[in-house]
Amino acid sequence: MSIGINTIRRIAQRFASRAKIAQQLETIALTDSLGQRRVVVSSDGGRVRIRRNKRGPRTKKGRKRYHTHWKEPKLVLIYTVDDQGKMDHRFIPVIEGTLKGPDTAFGLLRYHLQQLDVRTAEKVLFVADGARWIWNRISELVSSLGIAASKVYELVDFYHAVEHLAKVADFKKSWKPSEKKKWVQKHRRMLLKGQTDQVIVAIKNLCRGRKSKNIATERNYFIRNQHRMDYQKVASLNLPIGSGAMESAIRRVVNLRMKGASIYWLKETAEAMLMLRSYYKSGRWNLLKSLSFSLYS
Repeated sequence: MSIGINTIRRIAQRFASRAKIAQQLETIALTDSLGQRRVVVSSDGGRVRIRRNKRGPRTKKGRKRYHTHWKEPKLVLIYTVDDQGKMDHRFIPVIEGTLKGPDTAFGLLRYHLQQLDVRTAEKVLFVADGARWIWNRISELVSSLGIAASKVYELVDFYHAVEHLAKVADFKKSWKPSEKKKWVQKHRRMLLKGQTDQVIVAIKNLCRGRKSKNIATERNYFIRNQHRMDYQKVASLNLPIGSGAMESAIRRVVNLRMKGASIYWLKETAEAMLMLRSYYKSGRWNLLKSLSFSLYS
């Protein structure tokens, strides 16, 4: 069959929009469950360029002029780990994304966790970077889902925390590169041992001089997330202390297909592609087909 690119785009958009409607109507129930599993929930944002048409005359070739601006798609990820803290491949991960903002992203997260009956999970770990749009919504999500507080753990990704240590060291212009490296390694080990309070004291002691405001910003980051930095405890439970799986999802869903030189998207097309890529890359394409065609059954 010879199909034009516009036809392919319309098929993809309609396929995704039907699946979205079926999802909202909850016409398909997931057959798998999180019962007695160790669950990891994560969220993060990527970057894509959105095309918006300009007003005014067209180009000499009759094409519309347009603006391009960066937009942050929000992705959510649910997966399980085994007793050793490794990803459990017996459970197919759930990945989904949206361009409609944090509330919509957490609405998708709530939908999937309800479908998977997260209340029956053994442990639930929320791990992400320090973005406030994520952590400001976690407690409400946990409460609305009825998850027992004793099962829930919150953790800032360890490697993001170390990046903030490196920022502190970089602000000390008088230090040699070897001194900066030594300082970061020392306080990295302290974070792993659960000595976050001592790390905060060490950063406070550096809040002097021209870069004191910048260092204070990093200090506040650690103070704000101190209760989410008990890496020793989480590691002892054989749960991951990093969000590498989320970084991988951003790369596979967004970066390898939707982000690149001279790639611009109409917003509705990007929203459809996010859904298609998420289900395809997570291994849940058959579920997406069931959702899309359930409206006709």
